[in-house]
Amino acid sequence: MTGAASPAEVSVETIYGSDRIAQLLAELGYRHVALNPGATFRGLHDSLANVPGAPRIVMATHEEISVAIAHGYAKAAGEPMAAAVHDVVGLQHATMAIFNAWTDQAPVLVLGGTGPVDAAHRRPYIDWVHTALIQGQLVRDYVKWDDQPASLAAALESLVRADRIVRAEPPGPAYVCLDVEIQETVAGDGVADPPHPAQPAPIHPDPQAVGVVADWLVAAERPVVVADMLGRSPEAVRHLVSLADRLALPVVDLGGRFNFPTTHPLDATEAGADESADLILALDVVDLAGQLRRIGGRTRSGSPPRIVHVTTRELGIKSWAAHYQALPPVDLAIPSEAGPALAALRAACDERPIPVAARARGERLGAASADRRRAWELVARAASSEQPIAMSWLFVCLREALADRAWSLVNGPIESPWPRRLLRLEEPWQFLGGSGGAGIGYAAGASVGAALALGERGVLAVGVQGDGELLYTPGAIWTAVHERIPLLLVIANNRSYFNSENHAITMARHRSRPLERASIGTRIVDPEVDIGMLARAMGAEGYGPVLDPSVLGDVLANAVRDVAAGAVAVVDVVCQPR
Repeated sequence: MTGAASPAEVSVETIYGSDRIAQLLAELGYRHVALNPGATFRGLHDSLANVPGAPRIVMATHEEISVAIAHGYAKAAGEPMAAAVHDVVGLQHATMAIFNAWTDQAPVLVLGGTGPVDAAHRRPYIDWVHTALIQGQLVRDYVKWDDQPASLAAALESLVRADRIVRAEPPGPAYVCLDVEIQETVAGDGVADPPHPAQPAPIHPDPQAVGVVADWLVAAERPVVVADMLGRSPEAVRHLVSLADRLALPVVDLGGRFNFPTTHPLDATEAGADESADLILALDVVDLAGQLRRIGGRTRSGSPPRIVHVTTRELGIKSWAAHYQALPPVDLAIPSEAGPALAALRAACDERPIPVAARARGERLGAASADRRRAWELVARAASSEQPIAMSWLFVCLREALADRAWSLVNGPIESPWPRRLLRLEEPWQFLGGSGGAGIGYAAGASVGAALALGERGVLAVGVQGDGELLYTPGAIWTAVHERIPLLLVIANNRSYFNSENHAITMARHRSRPLERASIGTRIVDPEVDIGMLARAMGAEGYGPVLDPSVLGDVLANAVRDVAAGAVAVVDVVCQPR
């Protein structure tokens, strides 16, 4: 991997402001900074390349990719990563990726450059057009905090504060803009190191509320758990499995992160919570109101179910984008991190008798789960000869190619149920969820960032994404090759912006217009993109287009061997839309 030189290679005698910043980033635990080079942080760039122990540079071809890399890394590593973006123009490129990180609760530290803020020191034209007042205003509505410090001492303190903010619940991005003159001025001896305050302790639930929920869970005849983002904490997943086992609770995993093992007998994700539920325990659910509308508002007895929501999301609400969703009807809201809340609930339930109905409920749910999995396997096998290749068959072949290797699905195809149906997703690091903001262009960069983190643990990273998504940010492939980050990208290529094509079909039907014209402006054809050739042009191993389902297994097996040997492999699979 390229990046900062080792202490034996570089001797730094004069210390500049950016050198101190780079040293502080390392002290705060930042191991990497993703960046596309820009003149307004050239001082920081030089420091990252030359200061011993500085975070390593991960070079990207676009600022949106830089921030997506940091986003994917943060989710896979469970700790923040930094991305540096050029002043006004670079920040504008990065805004979509910053919004994704905001809605996905990913701890990303975005470093910007500007300047000189002092107009008397600006070069003609370029320094003027690339200096904003205040630069952070561009992203203020979708970062947790932003700052534009006016001195080196203030900059160091700002970075310490930003680090604490991005990590605190609910996590998310922060933006710190560094004046070019702060970076390039020699650091004086009088600049003291800022204090490094301890990170905040986890947010725990109210004990009385825990007792109430434990009583409700034990008394419920038809309880159900709905989980969405709790998998940000591996500890929370373990506690949920333990609680579900004790009380035979069916668990619906909404997939914002990995929340529950796909192979567990109590996994009721596809069965869902229906109108028979008398208690719904929601765990960090992004759109609880939407989920409740899907299952109906009342039980079969005619009375509404009790609804409990454990989440910290309301602590991070802002007004610009309505990512907070519609207001759900909740009987008891518990502002707590899911891990401590579930641990406390498990302990409280241990003090109460196990419901008589729990064993029978568990047996019934386990049998239904096993039946569903057998049926999915039969459906997938029956589709083994379909052309274009069925998404179900793609995941059968991928599962068999990965075999007994340690692997992670760092990105999955939008709205497809087949990864959960066919893959053995049993650990939190095996599935990282989607973009959060549904912003196209996320997947390739985030897959690279996740692969960077997982490769350090010997886990093979697999990203499955659409062709339209890849064509937003294909340069991420170059970064993976350049930085020697092993990664398997499987392109589920339907040669269409299929979601938009569906909308076009809906409009055509509503307006009694020709359905065949729904493909205008939505199909990626004439010409079809040769994605394998695109990958090879950037130094990756490129396969496809794979049209024949009978050879797909062998192609994926070869690609997995490439990645296990340290390569980047891209497999173009021409497949059905879902």
